[in-house]
Amino acid sequence: MAAVQTFKATAHLQDGVKVITRSRQFELIIDEPKSLGGTDTGLNPVEALLASLGACQSIVARVYASKFGIELDDFRVEVEGDIDLDGFFNKSDVRPGYSDIRYSFYIRTNSPRDKVEEFVQFLESKCPVGDTIANPVNLKLDSIIIEEPIQA
Repeated sequence: MAAVQTFKATAHLQDGVKVITRSRQFELIIDEPKSLGGTDTGLNPVEALLASLGACQSIVARVYASKFGIELDDFRVEVEGDIDLDGFFNKSDVRPGYSDIRYSFYIRTNSPRDKVEEFVQFLESKCPVGDTIANPVNLKLDSIIIEEPIQA
């Protein structure tokens, strides 16, 4: 397998702000809470981002724990972030994305604290989602394809 792998997803807008996202054979509904104009049928995009960070950190923990001699009896990540919605609603010049994201690891293990701290430092350095959030990425619109309306 090549070292660089391309992952793909599609997002298809439905009624209102509900979006059906797909990647491989999986589907995830993204929506907004009613307070933000949605129907509350799924996580909103910024919640999904936080969940993706916690899930990625959890997966990295599982994959690398044995290499550090850490036995994970339980591992949980709680993630929260702050967004000034005035940026999204174009009410001020603040950025529309997260200004701060915080997370806590809850680790149940008999391993010594110094080994766990070394493991956590490594874990944080290998999480692709965390790396993508923390560092600039080349984000660009690839194309705009205008399709003809479907005639009834």
